[in-house]
Amino acid sequence: MYVDFDSEIDREGTNSIKWEYHNHGGVSQPWDKASRRHGDDRTLAMWVADMDFRCPEPVIQALRDRVEHGIFGYSNKTDSYFEAVTGWFARRQDWRIERDWIVSVPGVVPALNVVVRGFTQPGDRVIVQRPVYYPFFRVTNNNGAEVVSNGLVFENGSYRMDLEDLERKAADPKAKLLILCSPHNPMGKVWGADELRAVAEICARHGVLVVADEIHGDLLHPGVRFTPFATLGEAAANNCIVCTAPSKTFNLAGLHTSNIVIPNKAIRERYQQALAAQSLPGMSPFGIVATEAAYREGEPWLDAVMQYVAGNARRMTEFFAAELPQFQVIQPEGTYLLWFDCRSLGLDQDALEDLMLNKAKIYFDEGYIFGPEGAGFERINIACPRPLLDEALVRMRDAVRAL
Repeated sequence: MYVDFDSEIDREGTNSIKWEYHNHGGVSQPWDKASRRHGDDRTLAMWVADMDFRCPEPVIQALRDRVEHGIFGYSNKTDSYFEAVTGWFARRQDWRIERDWIVSVPGVVPALNVVVRGFTQPGDRVIVQRPVYYPFFRVTNNNGAEVVSNGLVFENGSYRMDLEDLERKAADPKAKLLILCSPHNPMGKVWGADELRAVAEICARHGVLVVADEIHGDLLHPGVRFTPFATLGEAAANNCIVCTAPSKTFNLAGLHTSNIVIPNKAIRERYQQALAAQSLPGMSPFGIVATEAAYREGEPWLDAVMQYVAGNARRMTEFFAAELPQFQVIQPEGTYLLWFDCRSLGLDQDALEDLMLNKAKIYFDEGYIFGPEGAGFERINIACPRPLLDEALVRMRDAVRAL
């Protein structure tokens, strides 16, 4: 399937958080200078996980058809919706989900808030594996629990889990949850079945519930296989809450639609009680039709996207090797996010951020926001047109040479 991913689409005037706003103290604020967004002096937005590609055409057409109806009242999901969702996971991940296991929410982060509030008491502990998606810290702290890091081990240019440390942290009676990022954000690691099985066994042994954020599970680089946590056996399936969504897969984040999969009935009922207590809204009519269209007809588009993203990862790796050997790419296996190591520059986190944002004029997610283990790294979103990526690479090279 051919899709023109090379042409840049102007997102100015669409209230795009990625291109028209920046994070300041955890709050999105408009850029204070027009030059941040216009002309040769613009800042390139390569941060939040939001593709710069149009959604699959079948999704766009389904939304057009729904708009033409002209009435946008309260909507519910149909048999057809659930068939599309379960069919997708059966085809793409070899995971047979029963309809009753699915609980829909506006997004994965709201779902994590529900889990922490519903399954912990103030002072309980939530294990995360830093450097990791930073909202994990916020949902834990906002609900009175304590973040405990089972830090990942970085060696030979890659990351692995520290299972011995996880055993120690999980043995703490106050440890109630492990939020597992799989595939891992920010470095794009796709955990193997053996590693995940070891996690499942440790957590089951100590009564720690696994909350698997699998929102990037469909975004695989060629030749990579993803293992859903709930497919690791009955014990794993009975001790997990799995967070899925079409948002990253098909660039639908603004439609606020996620499906939380909970095979264990008792855990599911407890989750539903916590969800009801927070009065989170159901799906919009647009989220419903877009999700169904994407899961039914979006596969060719997704395959083309991931081929293109893999090409962008190769382009960046080759450029760094030839022009910026000070930087090391952590080779991604999944996601359209790429994690790279800038520590050889010897800059502290503020100086590195200044170099990228004010000298190179590229807005990244800075490594330190993923935990102290991420200091000296950058996360770049490479789901963008290749000419834009090339522009960013040249800017980085020129900024480093000017140091």
